[in-house]
Amino acid sequence: MTRRSSTSEDCCAPPGPGRMKEWWLQVGLLCVPLIAVYLHIPPPQLSPALQGWRTTGASFTFKGHSIFYRESFGVLGSSDVVILLHGFPTSSYDWHKIWDPLSQRFNRVIALDFLGFGFSDKPRPHRYSIFEQASVVEALASHLGLSNQRVNLLSHDYGDTVALELLYRSNHNKTGHLMINSVCLSNGGIFPETYYPRFLQKLLKDSGFLSPVLTRLTNFLLFSRGMREVFGPYTQPSEAELWDMWTGLRFSDGNLVLDSILQYINQRLKHRERWVGALTSTLIPLHMIYGPLDPVNPHPQFISLYRKLVQRSTVSILDEHISHYPQLEDPAGFVNAYLNFFNSF
Repeated sequence: MTRRSSTSEDCCAPPGPGRMKEWWLQVGLLCVPLIAVYLHIPPPQLSPALQGWRTTGASFTFKGHSIFYRESFGVLGSSDVVILLHGFPTSSYDWHKIWDPLSQRFNRVIALDFLGFGFSDKPRPHRYSIFEQASVVEALASHLGLSNQRVNLLSHDYGDTVALELLYRSNHNKTGHLMINSVCLSNGGIFPETYYPRFLQKLLKDSGFLSPVLTRLTNFLLFSRGMREVFGPYTQPSEAELWDMWTGLRFSDGNLVLDSILQYINQRLKHRERWVGALTSTLIPLHMIYGPLDPVNPHPQFISLYRKLVQRSTVSILDEHISHYPQLEDPAGFVNAYLNFFNSF
């Protein structure tokens, strides 16, 4: 029997299948604790600004869940009330830049965190829906003694669809509905045919059994990148502002309910006739404030369709560099547009 001599070529040969398997096993064993640590990173601490927003708010209970809200009493001698409905994936803190100007015009300014958002409870598992969020708003109005008072709705993004459900209930005199004086929408995907959700939104809402993994893997870098994409190039949020948004999302593990909340995209498609119909049939004063650089509801498709279908509504188009978050990107322009509308009827 001939013995094969060892050569330098043998030393450089790739490892066999057994050694390769052993190498991957070692890498896997090393990664498991690292991933485990990563997935249990605690949420960031509240900034002083966010802590101040929280401590000046209050809460009420809706079907066993705590709902955060904030209220200020402004102009004396006025009975005007405005309720602010925020967007996805942020919170009532979206309105902080226009809070004081609104308080100088309205007797009561009210904002809430929808169930699953901000400082409100984030139950899981839970079937989040636009219908439930509308009921949360109705319950808040009742809690604050506003069931028999006309209120003005000012909404953004996700909040636009909640406003449309409230409008539908008002139009049809549903039990417990709000008495709505006016509705002002802003940069919301109310038309499925002109709505372009971000990649991460589509991924989370359609990933099925993978969604729990993806929601845990969502981190500040991914989040901040996605948020920057929906702000204009000259109106980018600061690092501190992005951290405030992320902190609100991570509060009480809110990142773990993103996939459930994102089913609102499918709900908009399913109930388009109901919600767009509420817009086109109502006699209540309507207005749209629009940042035209919005990649989610792009110009001119979105606003052209809005004007075509909602002919009774007035429209304010802000400067061309304003994008999806007009109340944060151009608070002065946003407030001026809203108050011009409000003072017109």
